[in-house]
Amino acid sequence: MADGSISSEKVTIKRGASGIRGWYGRVHRRWWFRILAWLALLAGLFWFLVWVLIARNLPSVDSLRAYEPPLPTNVRSADGLPIHSYARERRVQLSYAEYPKQLVEAFLSAEDKTFFSHHGIDIPGLARAAFQGIVSGSTPRGTSTITQQVAKNLLIGNEVSYLRKGKEAILAWKIENTLSKEHILELYLNSIELGRNAGGVEAASQAYFGKELNKLSLPQMAYLAILPKGPANYAPERHEDRAIERRNWVLGQMLANGFITQTDHAEAVSAPLGTVPRQTPKYERVGGYFVEEVRRQLIDKFGEKSEDGPNSVYGGGLWVRTSLDPRLQQYAQKALRDGLLRYDRGRGWSGPINHVEVASGWLQPFLNTNIGVDYEDWRAAVAIARNAGGWEIGFDNGQTGTLPRSLATMPVRGQGGEAFDAIKPGDILAVAPEGASWALRSIPKVSGGFVVEDPRNGRVLAMQGGFDSRLQSFNRATQAQRQPGSTIKPLVYAAAMEQGLTPATIVNDAPFCVWQGAGLGNKCFRNFGNQRGAGPKTLRWGVEQSRNLMTVQVANQIGMDKVVDLIQRVGISKQKFPNYLSYALGAGETTVLRMVNAYSILVNHGRALNPTVIDFVQNRRGQVIFPENWRACDRCNARDYDGGAMPRPVTRARQVVEPMSAYQIVHITEGVIQRGTATTLRDLGRPIMGKTGTTSGPTDVWFVGGTPQMIGGLYLGYDSPTNLGGYAQGGSIAAPIFKQFAIPAFKDMEVLPFTAPAGIRMVRIDRASGRKVPGGWPTSDPLASVIWEAFKPDVEPQRRRRGGQEGEAAETRTVQKKAAPATRAPSDSDFLQREGGIY
Repeated sequence: MADGSISSEKVTIKRGASGIRGWYGRVHRRWWFRILAWLALLAGLFWFLVWVLIARNLPSVDSLRAYEPPLPTNVRSADGLPIHSYARERRVQLSYAEYPKQLVEAFLSAEDKTFFSHHGIDIPGLARAAFQGIVSGSTPRGTSTITQQVAKNLLIGNEVSYLRKGKEAILAWKIENTLSKEHILELYLNSIELGRNAGGVEAASQAYFGKELNKLSLPQMAYLAILPKGPANYAPERHEDRAIERRNWVLGQMLANGFITQTDHAEAVSAPLGTVPRQTPKYERVGGYFVEEVRRQLIDKFGEKSEDGPNSVYGGGLWVRTSLDPRLQQYAQKALRDGLLRYDRGRGWSGPINHVEVASGWLQPFLNTNIGVDYEDWRAAVAIARNAGGWEIGFDNGQTGTLPRSLATMPVRGQGGEAFDAIKPGDILAVAPEGASWALRSIPKVSGGFVVEDPRNGRVLAMQGGFDSRLQSFNRATQAQRQPGSTIKPLVYAAAMEQGLTPATIVNDAPFCVWQGAGLGNKCFRNFGNQRGAGPKTLRWGVEQSRNLMTVQVANQIGMDKVVDLIQRVGISKQKFPNYLSYALGAGETTVLRMVNAYSILVNHGRALNPTVIDFVQNRRGQVIFPENWRACDRCNARDYDGGAMPRPVTRARQVVEPMSAYQIVHITEGVIQRGTATTLRDLGRPIMGKTGTTSGPTDVWFVGGTPQMIGGLYLGYDSPTNLGGYAQGGSIAAPIFKQFAIPAFKDMEVLPFTAPAGIRMVRIDRASGRKVPGGWPTSDPLASVIWEAFKPDVEPQRRRRGGQEGEAAETRTVQKKAAPATRAPSDSDFLQREGGIY
């Protein structure tokens, strides 16, 4: 190489990387790094899938803080006694502190012995269930902790799948972070389903043992603890041995966990189950039609299911105080039933109540119908088989009896032949005990409705809508639209009083015809039974004797527009009836409840009343939620009189009938009882107003009336209007039914007269002519010629002296304050004026 040559070599210098980037550059090609990277990616993908498939749409556990289990609605009568419960399952809510310690330990031993140590998830148990599910090819079951069961029961449902198990686990973890262990156990014990329609442990205690939870023995508590695994698997009536075996296993777990001693265990495992047969609520059949009307109104107001709101009928746990008087309900129910049977007697057997198939067993099909009869000693039974001794019949308690031919000989209605031969296997019959056998009974085809109302406030005290609500759910007291017949007449005459007529007004009881047009010609009205007209008579006489001709003449004179307007004002019709004279004789349709309320308005001095069956409703926390304007009565029911003025509630009802006109009609209809069409009630010995009614045919017979304390009304007729027979009248059929009710209902009730509003003048008149009587006094004789009559001041009849000069009015009884010397001392009459009426 020559000395002068120059080197051309090129040198590259590299600087080593440092930090994370350098570390990554050194290791990213290593095998172990790649494995870790894949594992991290798979873990991230796994948790992403968990979020997408499971956790994303999970419900919030915060709702459990304020969770309220669905509770039944409890109904009480006016005296506060329980009469019914609206429930699709039994449930009673308790706090954790109210559960016996030993019962909690029994459930922990049976379901989750590590409950107080885990955080909502039993990881070994979950792994074991998943492995067993994979090996067997089935979905995982069991191993859920109590917290997971709470999540399943209250938040996510009962789906059986791996996804549900995942949801349970996540929610259980969240629940443990949100609620205390005691709160979780409280939710569990209140919500778990344990069979026999029992939700929660307290309800199950009543269902299986007929007593409260704190009265259960140790083996009984252990039996309840086995039921969450499947109540049907341990039903005492079918699987008693299996139930005892599983119960003893729970007792063994309690011993192993240190909850009971060896002595306790030995005594408990030797005890029988001690369960009671299936039971129904003791108050289920009280006032069936009444409580159904309450249920209907509650559903309209609050909804039926929990989804309808927090105060739903079948989930809101409402406490309902009704206006039902059980004593009056019993009297009304028996009176109507007896009346229906009296009319139906002798018409033959009406046929079976229902029919079921009994080829593969009779008891369960019979129970599924929920048919029963609670009239006196009657019972419902199903015909099983015919043998030499008669028909073998079965009852809802599983017992059987015999119906011999000799006790089923009544003819079959409309067909002939004996009822015994017409019975078929599976027929559900009404029977009554007769010695050692059973006798066939006939459920009446005719029906009716009966309502009793307090005219002072509109509270419905009793309601019977047919023979038996378990046989006929249709409530004829509130739902049946029937023509009221002559019971409408007092409202016609009330309109006449408002237009200036008086009880002494003379009306001609004579033929009356109206021209209906060339196509229809004359329409001529007739009295009931084609009775001839009696000539000029007082308006009072026309009401007492229920004269059709006088009624249509009065309606025609004042104008039917006035009549139908008043009929609508008192609520007999929702919309005005057409202005036809036939509506003055009861051609329009209405219900018993509406008619009773209209008469109550008359007794209430024409003030509007809204018939109510519910006094008030409380939610599960005791707050009154209905009526909306309810408020507590301060200082009501004070122990000692404080010397203050007597409280007088302010009347807010609107005036729908002029008060003096209303009282005049009440006073007139007292004469119906004394000498009119309802004299059968006269011997009750107290002031009673009322009116009978009979519709064309006759298809329905009515009576509506009562005392100042209660107004009752009823009708009797077939559901499909059918002729009752020419002898059928309100006075001969309906009024005696009311009398049967009234005799026990009025017993021990204070005898009160109907009060008159201020201004009414009571004048002595001649009953036949309607003229004022200068001398003579009314007597207690109902047929006395001189009676007291109620007049308004501006139409009071006056007696004239000879020569045409006004004379001093005949003596009157009045509540209108008259002019008096300034120095006169206050009198009883003044007090009556201030209090608003005579008594």
